[in-house]
Amino acid sequence: MRDFIKDILVEDYGNDYSDIYDKSYLIKYLDKKTGAIEGDSKTRRSLGNIYAIYSVLYYYIEMGFYGDKEKYKKFTGFEYSTLWNFCKQQYGGNKLQNHALNNRLNTEFLNKVAKDTNKELLVIDGSKYLIHIDYLYVSDIDISKTVIKIIEKYVELLKEKDFKLSNDLEILKGLKDVNEKKFKIDNLLEEKSEARIFEIISYAILKNHYKNQHIYMGTSLTNVRKKSLDLYKTGRTNANDGGIDFVMKPLGRFFQVTEVDKYDKYLLDIDKVLHFPITFVIKTELRKDEVMNNIKKYITEKSGGMEVIISKYENSIEEIITINELKSWLNNLNEKSINSLIDDIDTYYKIELNIEDEDAEESD
Repeated sequence: MRDFIKDILVEDYGNDYSDIYDKSYLIKYLDKKTGAIEGDSKTRRSLGNIYAIYSVLYYYIEMGFYGDKEKYKKFTGFEYSTLWNFCKQQYGGNKLQNHALNNRLNTEFLNKVAKDTNKELLVIDGSKYLIHIDYLYVSDIDISKTVIKIIEKYVELLKEKDFKLSNDLEILKGLKDVNEKKFKIDNLLEEKSEARIFEIISYAILKNHYKNQHIYMGTSLTNVRKKSLDLYKTGRTNANDGGIDFVMKPLGRFFQVTEVDKYDKYLLDIDKVLHFPITFVIKTELRKDEVMNNIKKYITEKSGGMEVIISKYENSIEEIITINELKSWLNNLNEKSINSLIDDIDTYYKIELNIEDEDAEESD
């Protein structure tokens, strides 16, 4: 049980908090879906499914169903448009797709916590939706207000994480000495860094590291030109788009940001680009040769020792980059590049959170 959920349950139910948790599939589901507040996790935020629950419970309480079982049993549901508009108005809601209200929530809920396929969480009747009454009560106690507290606290904690780097950036911008700037950025690069922060900072370091390197290209010996290595970020972090994180021109190198122990994901990333070589940027302080040896061991185990499979995956790993390389390259940058790096972090973090629209839409 996550600490913030336990705190809310203790506040609402005292010594009975554990019993409430054990008997509530809905609270257990939220416990599983709120992993994104942990600093060392790249767990998806799951706002679509969470806001689907939140929207129903918000109107459930607004319309006076709290604690009134008989009244709710006769209710036929809330209109889709009402719930969807509510979801879109929440923090980060303007980026959501409507999958949660189109049965994804039910499928995942049944797979993760509740096994009774005849009792889905979200009761859907045409364009109307409501939550099954059995998930709203534990021993005749209506837990809907507790569930709302859990969701609102989760969103509050996400906001705190989202704007931590904004505060760090303001400090960075105010620093005058280049070594102080490097020291501050260096401290943001650690294994426990929040995944989005790590991806954005690693991109900014790599972009400014590679732009100082050049190759010579041309279609013939007479038109060879000097070209810098340009790195492009291809989308938001944690986007469920099946894409690659960074791409380099003009070499066409692929870069994927990941964590050290998710070796199954390494192979999935290789498969999804049909074994085009990938450079892995890994959130670890292990040496790159240690990581590579661990990956090779994993590949050997998964392949059953078949050389054709081993070579196929090993040849698809172009380079391993860890926190050690990132810090080394950061410290080698001159003052102009460091200032450019800070601007890049600022730009891409605002893109990540949609901060330019924040005042108008409160979006992320």
